[in-house]
Amino acid sequence: MADLLQHACTFLFVPATQPARLGKALASGADMVIADWEDAVAPGDKDAARAALEQAVQALPPADRARLLVRINAQGSAWFGADLQALARLAEAGVAGAMVPKAEGAGVLRQAAEAAGGGCALVPLIESVAGIDALDAIAAAPQVARLAFGHLDFQVDAGMQCAADEGELLPTRMALVMASRRAGLAQPVDGVTVDTRDAARTEADTRRARRMGFGAKLCIHPAQVPLVNGVFAPSAEAVAHAQAVVQAMQAAQGGVCVVGGKMVDAPVLRLAERTLARHAWACQRTSKIIAARA
Repeated sequence: MADLLQHACTFLFVPATQPARLGKALASGADMVIADWEDAVAPGDKDAARAALEQAVQALPPADRARLLVRINAQGSAWFGADLQALARLAEAGVAGAMVPKAEGAGVLRQAAEAAGGGCALVPLIESVAGIDALDAIAAAPQVARLAFGHLDFQVDAGMQCAADEGELLPTRMALVMASRRAGLAQPVDGVTVDTRDAARTEADTRRARRMGFGAKLCIHPAQVPLVNGVFAPSAEAVAHAQAVVQAMQAAQGGVCVVGGKMVDAPVLRLAERTLARHAWACQRTSKIIAARA
């Protein structure tokens, strides 16, 4: 489960009030699926959403349960306590963990970890200036697997009105990348692209995320999943170069060498190894999708 969360590139939201969509989401090619108890559920439907997800999980095979997160309601809401109780039952049933919205300190994560048990991974969603201020404490909290960026709520909290390319958010995104690295976490998860019909925008947003050091992206529609997976998967040229780098460094017994006219040393080797690991993950995902459709 921990390995799956660390390598996942796509996190697809699905409303917990519509359990019929859960199977479709799990079959979409997304690495992880997030059943939502928060924004996608009206206040009067919270109890029903909780019950529906618990029932739906019982019908899932263990491998699919391990790909499932649940976004609980925020600390301080009327539903937080009941959500933690249900989360503990879901974790016991094999669900991977929880996305914790509006995380602004380590306290809520410790509370969630204690309630749900040691097998429950946590993905804090950073959605406010207070969350950015507490990034290091949040990243170091118990059972935190990765950080995620809720850039829409963050803009509201900070009073921002970003342009289409969201250049105003570059320092904030970089803060998540740096905090993840300091805490030894996997690369963080970038926010959603809201226009599900704009494939070019989804691809451009994902390419920006990859360039900045993010390793995954939140998705709100199955059509976004293959686009995001495709951007995070290394190209054939990148894989071939990485293989050449590894082979050359092995021949040089770890010393400096030249590949394609460019110097290759330890940092280049680490990048090549990372590229090959991501390629292996992409191939594994493709194999599973093909097997599931056979």
